Amino acid sequence: MPKSWLLFLIGFILLRLVFWVAVFPNPDEAYYWLWGRHPALSYYDHPPLNAWIQGSFTALLGRSTFVLRLPNLFSNAALFCTYYRIVSYLYDQNTWRYFLLTLMLILASPLYFLFLSLAWHDHWLITFSLISMYGFVTFLDGYVDRQAQTWRLYGAAIALGCAILCKYNAVFVAFGFIATLIVDRRVRSLWRDHRLYLAGAIVSLAGVPIVVWNVSNQFQSFQYYVDRSVQPDDVGLKIGPFLAFAIVSFFVVSPFYWKAFYRSLKSPSPLMRENSLYPVVAFWVFAVSSVLLTMLSLISAALYYWNITAYLMLFPLLPPLFTKSRTFLAAQTYGLLFAALLIIHYGLLPLSALISRDADPDSRMLYGWNEVATVVRMQAATLGGTPLLITTDYRSASALAYQLNTTNVLAISDRVDQFDFWSAPDHSLTGKNAVIVSDNWFPVVPKLLAQFDRVSEPETVSIKRFGVWIKNYYVQRGYRFKGSNSSTVSKK
Repeated sequence: MPKSWLLFLIGFILLRLVFWVAVFPNPDEAYYWLWGRHPALSYYDHPPLNAWIQGSFTALLGRSTFVLRLPNLFSNAALFCTYYRIVSYLYDQNTWRYFLLTLMLILASPLYFLFLSLAWHDHWLITFSLISMYGFVTFLDGYVDRQAQTWRLYGAAIALGCAILCKYNAVFVAFGFIATLIVDRRVRSLWRDHRLYLAGAIVSLAGVPIVVWNVSNQFQSFQYYVDRSVQPDDVGLKIGPFLAFAIVSFFVVSPFYWKAFYRSLKSPSPLMRENSLYPVVAFWVFAVSSVLLTMLSLISAALYYWNITAYLMLFPLLPPLFTKSRTFLAAQTYGLLFAALLIIHYGLLPLSALISRDADPDSRMLYGWNEVATVVRMQAATLGGTPLLITTDYRSASALAYQLNTTNVLAISDRVDQFDFWSAPDHSLTGKNAVIVSDNWFPVVPKLLAQFDRVSEPETVSIKRFGVWIKNYYVQRGYRFKGSNSSTVSKK
């Protein structure tokens, strides 16, 4: 391994370790951790697999930032083992060198550095999707050579089912597989093979807990995604969302990769396995997902990370193009700088706070929960007993619940979220006192305050780092919750 490669690799590993153990959970990480404390067949925002895993780890090892992100270690290990198998399958020579190049290209992509680090659903989605892609390709290659190993197809189906249990956008992988079977004449006869339909049935089994949960909850999860994605508030082309999707995707995947992606798909390296359908499947998984999301961005909104499975098969195609390339060192430098800034932004100081007092409220939400929890404990002690803990958004409710290691937090807001499916009816809360936490992003509304006999003046908790103001939280006491004729705690 060249010395420069080793230095970059050590840099990425150290930054990942710092993020793992030192950075307070992103509010969505805390949100999904809380899901694990409420076992269910599925959840409002996403399918259940990540929550099941989080709940198991917490039950066995307790609550800590180390344990929260420990599943990422296992998913990353499985991911890179699969990449090694892919590289070994594609190339007869330079296997270790090409694998290291693949590994480092992935680590240097800001998209994958971030989403393989966060304890969201995506790291499992990425891993299971790649395992499915590998199994599907090896089955197809065997099918063309009349040496198909059926277990590979069924294994791919099981992995794809697990990916769907992580996030719904795993269906884009399935669409890529279907497109391959339609377009490539070498495998069209599979449509007459019962094994393909049995594999489809295996994938469909993953949807059973999701469907059962939705049937039990008025299909609210499905409705949420329909409303969010294909029923925009105003009709017409959305040039802004389209440009945001395209430009952000260009930079977060890495601007140094796109030309190589194009070259590797147009003219696969002669060093690759001869006649393999790998480049074909890679193209269709990338193309179908990217085209559909681009079209969606023109009529509604599409987030760059919804396309995260599209690029997975492209990375093993790149090593022959980067073996002796200065572009590789430029890409590594870009990725390492981005990763370092990300750690600073998430762990030391939100860089947006240096530019504006209002920009990037999401990142500011990472800071100050130890200080807020201290004030909440003090105000709760003055109320006596076990008061309600109420915040004005699911993010703040999740972060506070994680900091206090409790499930006794309510999020009362106009937005429907998973808290609404856990909340008790108003009558069971009548007469209880509460500690209420709000901020300027989601201020406490008069309608909520009116549901108490009286409320105290808010105590301001000002959060600063290195003398830079980040945000204010407001903590106040509410006495004797009165409830209302319509549920304020549950909006189902």
